[in-house]
Amino acid sequence: MRHYTQAVAAAGILLSAMVGSAAAQAYPERAITLVVPFGAGGVTDTTARLLSEPMSEALGQPVVVENRPGAGGLVGTETVISSDPDGYTILYASSGPMAILPALTPGSVRYDPMTALRHVHGVSYSSQLLVVPQDAPYQTVEELIAYAQENPASLNFGSPGIGTAQHLAGELFRHATDVDIQHVPYRTGGNQLADLVSGVIDLTFDYSAVLAPYIDGGQLRVLATTGIERHTRFPDVPSLSEAGYPDATNAGWTLMSAPAGTPDEVVTRISDALRDALGTERLITYLEGNGTMSLIDYGPEKITGFVAEENAKFRDIVEAAGISIE
Repeated sequence: MRHYTQAVAAAGILLSAMVGSAAAQAYPERAITLVVPFGAGGVTDTTARLLSEPMSEALGQPVVVENRPGAGGLVGTETVISSDPDGYTILYASSGPMAILPALTPGSVRYDPMTALRHVHGVSYSSQLLVVPQDAPYQTVEELIAYAQENPASLNFGSPGIGTAQHLAGELFRHATDVDIQHVPYRTGGNQLADLVSGVIDLTFDYSAVLAPYIDGGQLRVLATTGIERHTRFPDVPSLSEAGYPDATNAGWTLMSAPAGTPDEVVTRISDALRDALGTERLITYLEGNGTMSLIDYGPEKITGFVAEENAKFRDIVEAAGISIE
């Protein structure tokens, strides 16, 4: 009887594995939800929506973008982590909730980015721009810093939320320049930019995909880029490193991830579809036009190693800068 029971149990395990494998091979059989952990209108949301169409074509099923903003990306990230690991709920992840928040606010992050998710494929790597309202009384980074030094605690910078790449850029700038500027977190990037244009906040850091229309339209003035090199979209604008503040240099990155336990076959399907999407002319033109490097060659293994390295790097940056936010 015991041997019979063991045989039945073994058969059950084998049948379950066969069913799981068959389901993975048939994937996808219905629409896929791509969770963006930030509000509509930001660079992450814009890029996700551009990627969703060619990914839908490659997968043969709709890829539907769903915004789940809140807590600097934690709300949307945790939504995906708690989802079934079947490939039908995936995350458009970024450096904020994947590396910056765990370093800046370790007490508020309830997951390990390296074990709670399977990192599927890289998307982009890009520097940010430091911008101010067009009528601001400073024309250069040097003038901005001089103004902040002469008027302590009078300036503030906005971001789409605590722990976002934009937030870290502001914190690094504050520590590198030793100026007293305050952080104002917003729920969405759109609200932040509206307040910046109207003068409610004084400056912000963000990506050119979002800022370029405001700069071209004469509403915002760009003072510097956070990258090591100048931004290809604004070649006449110096980098913060050129301005004498190399410790303020940083860049943001994005990728797609799935819940831990997602089958290898499903991860491969999503990765291949995303690689194909990044290779389309529309995405190549979009990323290049924004001075953004495509991570088209960063498949599952390479992007997982990259995220691990970036986690270690951001921990070192936060510790060296003495940033502590809870």
